[in-house]
Amino acid sequence: MRPLFLSMSAFGPFATTQTIDFTALGNNPLFLINGPTGAGKTTLLDGICFALYGKTTGNEREGSQMRCDMADDGVLTEVVFSFQLGAARYRIRRVPEQERSKKSGEGSTQQKSEAQLYRIDADGSEQLLVATKVSEATNAIETLTGLDVEQFRQVMVLPQGKFRELLMADSKAREQIFSQLFQTHIYRRIEDKLKDQASQIRALVKEQRARRDGILQNCALQNDEELNAQLAALTPELTLAQQAKEQAVWQQQQAHKAYDAAQHLQDEFAQLEALKQALSILESQQGSMAAKTEELHLAKQAERLGPMVAHLRAREQEAKDAEDKLSHAVTRFTQTQQTYDEAQLKAKDIPELESSLQAQEGIKIQLTELGPRLSELERLTQRVQQEQAQLLTVKAQCERDKAALTALSQQRKDAELSLVTLQAKGDMRLPLQQTYLQQQQLLAAYEQWQQVVAKVEATKTQLAQAAGVGQQLKLQYQEAQQAYQSLLLVWHQGQAAILAQQLRQGAPCPVCGSLSHPQPAQSVQTLPSDEALQLAQEAQNRAQEQLSSARAEYRGLQTHVTTLQQQADDCAVALGDAAKLSLVDHQQALSQAAVALQQAEQAYQQQLQLQGEIAKLQLQAEEWQLQLESLQLQSSGLQSSVDLLGGQLAQLQQGIPQELGSLAALGTAQTQNDLQLAQFKQQIAQLRSHSQLAAEAFATAKAALEAATASKHAAAEQQTLAQHQLEEQLAGAGFADQASLLKAMRDEAHRQQLASAIEHYEQQRALTQAQSEQLSAKLKDKTVPDMLMLADALQLTQLALDSAEEAWQTRHTRMALLTQTHSQLQLADAKAHSLEEQYAVIGTLADVASGNTGNKISLQRFVLSVLLDDVLLEASRRLHLMSKGRYRLLRKEDRAKGNKASGLELEVEDAYTAKVRPVATLSGGESFMAALSMALGLSDVVQAYAGGIKLDTLFIDEGFGSLDQESLEMAIRTLMDLQSSGRMIGVISHVSEMKEQITTRIDIAKASHGSQIALVLP
Repeated sequence: MRPLFLSMSAFGPFATTQTIDFTALGNNPLFLINGPTGAGKTTLLDGICFALYGKTTGNEREGSQMRCDMADDGVLTEVVFSFQLGAARYRIRRVPEQERSKKSGEGSTQQKSEAQLYRIDADGSEQLLVATKVSEATNAIETLTGLDVEQFRQVMVLPQGKFRELLMADSKAREQIFSQLFQTHIYRRIEDKLKDQASQIRALVKEQRARRDGILQNCALQNDEELNAQLAALTPELTLAQQAKEQAVWQQQQAHKAYDAAQHLQDEFAQLEALKQALSILESQQGSMAAKTEELHLAKQAERLGPMVAHLRAREQEAKDAEDKLSHAVTRFTQTQQTYDEAQLKAKDIPELESSLQAQEGIKIQLTELGPRLSELERLTQRVQQEQAQLLTVKAQCERDKAALTALSQQRKDAELSLVTLQAKGDMRLPLQQTYLQQQQLLAAYEQWQQVVAKVEATKTQLAQAAGVGQQLKLQYQEAQQAYQSLLLVWHQGQAAILAQQLRQGAPCPVCGSLSHPQPAQSVQTLPSDEALQLAQEAQNRAQEQLSSARAEYRGLQTHVTTLQQQADDCAVALGDAAKLSLVDHQQALSQAAVALQQAEQAYQQQLQLQGEIAKLQLQAEEWQLQLESLQLQSSGLQSSVDLLGGQLAQLQQGIPQELGSLAALGTAQTQNDLQLAQFKQQIAQLRSHSQLAAEAFATAKAALEAATASKHAAAEQQTLAQHQLEEQLAGAGFADQASLLKAMRDEAHRQQLASAIEHYEQQRALTQAQSEQLSAKLKDKTVPDMLMLADALQLTQLALDSAEEAWQTRHTRMALLTQTHSQLQLADAKAHSLEEQYAVIGTLADVASGNTGNKISLQRFVLSVLLDDVLLEASRRLHLMSKGRYRLLRKEDRAKGNKASGLELEVEDAYTAKVRPVATLSGGESFMAALSMALGLSDVVQAYAGGIKLDTLFIDEGFGSLDQESLEMAIRTLMDLQSSGRMIGVISHVSEMKEQITTRIDIAKASHGSQIALVLP
């Protein structure tokens, strides 16, 4: 981070606004902050630290205690700090809590703390990142810099009396600082991940062991030996039960076969009776079948004569069509004959029309000869009119110029009067601009307050919705919990029922030891499986997690509502009485200020315009006077030209008819002549074309009439011939007349239906008769069986089978349960062994990464110890020079006592005594040199690692007074070397040698009315 600009108002000893432009100090400066005690040197560092984090460097005073007592009541205590991180620039403003004067009225009000953070773009524009919230601004700064306030004090600012803290920090504190600087949180996440995995595996192992015990308890077994003993004893019993069951099955199958055979014989006797009844019904239908046979025969005869009937009907239709065509041809012949007679009568007018056409052609020749004379006449007339119009225009322009000269004089007098009025309005432009900007800022603040109030209401609505969702999730969790508990209860009850199945009279109960078992437990519900029980438990856990998440979200919304409400109150306090107005009032006030400003601006612009227009009016009057004199000379010349052209026009008009006195009249006459010629030609052509078309249509109609008459006679002859042919075939086919033929006709579908019905009847009758005779022969020597007796025998064999089945099922169920238990135990053992192998790897890694082994160093602390070694290497290089080769910083590698974290403690090697001792044994001056070397070495190493935080600025507050002359010179030389490598170093010191050697200074002058800051550049 590199400072760019600092502004402090009523802060510490500074009563007024004091600014420091760090960019004016040059690139990578080494500068001295100089001034007497109490002037405010340390306050500069307090201002930077307060602007960033809201706390001072020494953490001895709060921001609310930093207000200057000498400041005016109207000056607000605030700090504005601009800084650069890499290529990005930012600006932050903080205001501590304080008493301030009311903006309107008398008295004071409480100013609450606030902060704004901006990002400065390359074009100089600013983007607001944090509006007012102090905590949000602090969080944003910690995210940008990667340091909290304590870490900032230890690595970028060495405040007065605090420079030993980083040097003396223990492993835990130094781990927090270094993890932020070097971004080593990934190693912490690896530690946590391994720890979580190891914990999960341990839980799974424990769960697997409990599951194995539960499997044995389900079968009422104590151990694996008891399981193997019961399996060995139950095997022969199950074999005997299986044999008894198979014998009972065979006997039941034999009885079932006898019953099925008797049932089949009884069904055959019933089938024979049904066949006899069906045959009787079929014989009663013979009469109706004979009628259908006759109907089918006549239909086939009629089908044979069908083509002749169709031929006759076609000839009848042709005769009718020929009659219609003949009637149409007669009508058409009559119409065309009448049209032909009318066309011959109109053709007699053609000779008269041709005579009129020749007369119009003669008139056209005469009109063509008048064209050139009229053109010349038109040209002269137009020129005369132009000269006369120009003469009138020049005379009118002369009159207008005279009037304009008079108007210009009056206009100049009016402009001079208006100029006096506009000067008074234009003077109000600057005050109105300030009023408009103030009103605009007030409207922006009011709109921001309105937005925050709207967010408060919206968040309250979300809070109510979240409460409803939470109640619903709570009910779902209770239902899932109840379902799991119920299922678990059924499972436990089912274990007693399983145990009761193994009880035998005379054998002791494994629970109570009784030899009698009057009421063994029975399971009235289906025993749930382990998978179902686990699914129910997982459903309960998911419901609980969803409920917890909903509660966390509800609490977050509550906090957000409180935060937004605080922002709304802060905005309302900042607005003061303006918050009581409505948005419309603020907008109207802004509009009124804008209108007033616009009017003043317009008046000012008009004032400038009038001053120029008055000068232009004077020049324009002189130009128009010259123009008037020129127009008067032009008017005299035009009058002479008009008189000469008038004489020429009178001579040309002689000999031209009055009605054709212009080209327009001549053109109209020619157009009328051409129109009449075209009309005569069109009438002649139409009469000739009409006569020809009428003659052709008459001839066509006459030929069509003759053809229609011949076609009618031919169609009549064909109809008579077809009628005679059909009548000759009727008698041979068995039909009396054509009507009986039509009555006997059936379509193809009807004929097929008749044939199918006749065929089906014959087949059904023959089949039924054959089946009846065959079944009668089969049952000739047999009697109806006794089904009741056979059913009783079948029931007895079924009862025997049920008894054998029950005895086998009891043993088989127990055997299956024991076999399943044996398999489950093998799977559980295999899974437990696999988990133990996993834990052997993951658990060991987790212990090593978490520092639970002998050296008590975690993975992150191990990585940081390597980085610390690099820091100490750089720090020792500088400390070795400043201490004249005596001291070198080392990392303590011995394990700390007890459970205290270790691995990052520091020691110092003394070359004079050849011993290593704690850093706490160093003197004040030695500690200062060690802390300075540590800070500089840390800056070098952090920037050497990619992705590290860039520490290119260091502030040192006092500490040089504890050094001897030689050590002081060495420290100054070290700081100068550091400056040349690209660091900004600010030093606060009373030592006179520092002032002599560091020529770039920030001098702070102490006064009774407040300290003042001045830059001193070489």
